[in-house]
Amino acid sequence: MMKKFALILSVILTIGLLAGCGSSDKSGSTNEDTKALKIGATAGPYSDMVTKVIKPIMEKQGYTIEVIEFADYVQPNRALGNGELHANLFQHKIYMENFAKENGLQLSELVIVPTAPMGIYSNKYKSLEEIAEGSTVAVANDPTNLARTLGLLQDAGLVTVDSNVDPLRVSEKDVKDNPKQLVFQPIEAGQLPRAVDSVDLSLVPGNFALAAKMDLLKALQLEEMPDDYRNRVVVNTADLEKPFAKALKAAVESPEFEKAIDENFKGFGKPEWMLKRK
Repeated sequence: MMKKFALILSVILTIGLLAGCGSSDKSGSTNEDTKALKIGATAGPYSDMVTKVIKPIMEKQGYTIEVIEFADYVQPNRALGNGELHANLFQHKIYMENFAKENGLQLSELVIVPTAPMGIYSNKYKSLEEIAEGSTVAVANDPTNLARTLGLLQDAGLVTVDSNVDPLRVSEKDVKDNPKQLVFQPIEAGQLPRAVDSVDLSLVPGNFALAAKMDLLKALQLEEMPDDYRNRVVVNTADLEKPFAKALKAAVESPEFEKAIDENFKGFGKPEWMLKRK
């Protein structure tokens, strides 16, 4: 009887060990040899980028890609960290690093992708020169997008911003000079496209502009976006050197990828690495 019990226990332990070998570890690291990838992206241009550009290129290399769409900026990183995803595409460097630090995750940038820039949009003015004193300006009420907003307004010559500003804690109080006495109206970033109808100017992040079917090229000015604010393909740090990660990076760096961006994502600003190879 004891021998029989010992045999059953041995079989159970063996099955458990085999199951453990096939699962993700606590760091979020995924199976090294997988050819079936799950890539998360926020609904809109970046899920389109994975579906219409990255996926076909990867499939030629023998991979199968399942695109998982998200409606928020929290779940894609949580899903990546717990091993439900192999990679995601939706965030810039500052957000990635801050989220990883606050949530105890080990996330790393794989490659930066062309990104829709923030723009200054108006139904009232046709140029920056027309902007009148006291104009109302809708801006994002979250620090990361507000930092970009103030940077774009400064580049457009409309304000001067404190050079020591912390992009994670920025506010309208960091504007040092506002010669046109622009009146800022902070609102949720997702409402900025709609605000174009009710304010003089609205500074709309590219992803929200595209979701609202706005033409990026009709902005009074588009952001000269630093690479830190461009979106990137992100993986768990433990997966950086794995074959699927290298293949994914190579797909984004391929001429085929850039050609598809030029044809289907007009107005997207290219990262430095892409511009340098011209």
